[in-house]
Amino acid sequence: MIRVLLADDEDLIRGALVALLGLEGDLEVVAEARDGVEAIALAREFQPDVCVLDLEMPNADGIEAAAQISRSVPTRIVMVTRHARPGVLRRALENKVSGFVPKSTPAQELARVIRDVAAGKRYVDSEIAAAALAANDCPLTARELDVLRLGRGGESIARIASSMGLAQGTVRNYVSTIFAKLNVDSRQEAAQRAWENGWI
Repeated sequence: MIRVLLADDEDLIRGALVALLGLEGDLEVVAEARDGVEAIALAREFQPDVCVLDLEMPNADGIEAAAQISRSVPTRIVMVTRHARPGVLRRALENKVSGFVPKSTPAQELARVIRDVAAGKRYVDSEIAAAALAANDCPLTARELDVLRLGRGGESIARIASSMGLAQGTVRNYVSTIFAKLNVDSRQEAAQRAWENGWI
């Protein structure tokens, strides 16, 4: 029996997946989570063989949850997403994700992926993999990415500067350069684009 934790903030989708995976004789959904933080706690409690995590969840997204789970639980992780951004695949693989599938994947195919991942294999949807290979490299420096990462929650320039040990003017210069490189008008827009591309 393969013990599965399923995390998705959409009740209808989570409930449907639980029901459909329950029809598979060798899969047992042992826990359900509504967000990333709950997924982390339940993974630690139930020690499932495979965690199936939605990428976009509140409190902690799927990649953040995967990173924390993989550090404390001997489990395999499958990421499910509605929007398969190439850079996100790269981030997912860096955080011990073994399977990456779109939400359009039929339940029987997802069950097969769960079995393969539980057996130690990796699976990446072919369309996602092709898009990742064609993706552009990040135009931002590591320091510029740090500024975006720290400011993603709306933190002030002063707080970002303090966290990075830099002068506020230096951080403002980084922000101006980021705007020019990404052709955006706000830090929020820049951070969103960087997140969508998997750079942060």
